[in-house]
Amino acid sequence: MLEPALDLGCVRKTYKGRIHALREVNLRVERGEIFGLLGPNGAGKSTLVKILLTVVRPTEARGSMLGRAIGDKSALAKVGYLPEQHRLAPYLTARQAVEFSGALSGVPRLTRRRRADALLDQVGLRDWKDKRVSAFSKGMRQRAGLAAALVNDPQLVFLDEPTDGVDPVGRKQIRDLLLTLRNEGRTIFLNSHLLNEAEQVCDRVAILLQGRVVKQGRLADLQQEGARQELCVRWNSAARDLPGCLTHALPDAADASVFRHIIPSLDPAVAQPAIDAARAAGAMIVSLEGKRERLEDLFIKAVTDPLTGLPLPPGALI
Repeated sequence: MLEPALDLGCVRKTYKGRIHALREVNLRVERGEIFGLLGPNGAGKSTLVKILLTVVRPTEARGSMLGRAIGDKSALAKVGYLPEQHRLAPYLTARQAVEFSGALSGVPRLTRRRRADALLDQVGLRDWKDKRVSAFSKGMRQRAGLAAALVNDPQLVFLDEPTDGVDPVGRKQIRDLLLTLRNEGRTIFLNSHLLNEAEQVCDRVAILLQGRVVKQGRLADLQQEGARQELCVRWNSAARDLPGCLTHALPDAADASVFRHIIPSLDPAVAQPAIDAARAAGAMIVSLEGKRERLEDLFIKAVTDPLTGLPLPPGALI
């Protein structure tokens, strides 16, 4: 069995003035999955990636990447990286920019030329390969940067806000490309604040808050925590009271004759007693809908004080 792509036992970063950017971060990213690192601005997401890529020196970094110690050059040679707000030389064409990135990574000339063409096709820049980057929109530059991050045929790819500034069609193309890369066996480490985007592609996620991981796991498992069924019935409240098993049902804001009853399970069998009681009492079944916790809801719960409903203040997790 292959070792995980990323296995962090403890990563810390403290700046002068006792500013804690990262506090004992523990993460495990399996090979061949899309892993989403989520968190508000200033949570430490980009700092963590820069430490793993040796751009920033850590206070402490225990763990492995692609089976090697953090910072090992042989592991870094198998890594691709698209930084947030990256810059491509504006005087180069898209093809030249991708080939230049390949040259910096030690990719042979003929190989990087072939890969540059294929990757630019994949990111939707087929007709712009020989146009200068200076003529590109922000979204087009983002796509070209993604191609540059993949030119060394990496096993592990770090992407920091890859769909930032990209139009809806471009975002769909990038999502499809990420899924293709995963199906090829590559591992994608995705930094993003676009929760809807992450929810569509990530296999596992971690939420980073104030430099500390506060939640981590398979997205499907995390969404099960708030899984429920919503039973909606139409009821003439003037006639008689709701059946006993529906006494906690609440009237719909748009229609007072419709009541919503929450069933804390996705098992259809658990909903049957409420459905049977409603029918026996003469209520009309309007709908029965299964719902899982959205990633946005999980995120808000993780970064919000449950007592005040406000964002957790700095230092609350110390």
